[in-house]
Amino acid sequence: MEPITSYAEFSDVLLSNEAVLLYVSSPGCSVCHALLPHVETLLREFPDVEAFHADTAESPEIAGQYTIFTAPALLFFIHGKEIFRMARFVPLEELKENITSALKMI
Repeated sequence: MEPITSYAEFSDVLLSNEAVLLYVSSPGCSVCHALLPHVETLLREFPDVEAFHADTAESPEIAGQYTIFTAPALLFFIHGKEIFRMARFVPLEELKENITSALKMI
């Protein structure tokens, strides 16, 4: 998962990729740190999904632009449009099902 530090940079990512997952975490969030490796492992099943990680302390603009009030938050985009988001407690099987369904839109 690649780090992303600015809203402008992420906007460029959305324009140049069909399927994008944005993982937003905050520094003191134990759930964020525990969930991240599981999401990275799950994403190996989806090689066409580009994944990016934003930290709210380093890139508060991203959290603000996407109205993210809790962490972790996972936002999934197809062709630059947000398809779904999940936050706080993320069931991995549900995330997998959501990604599978969203990829059918491509």
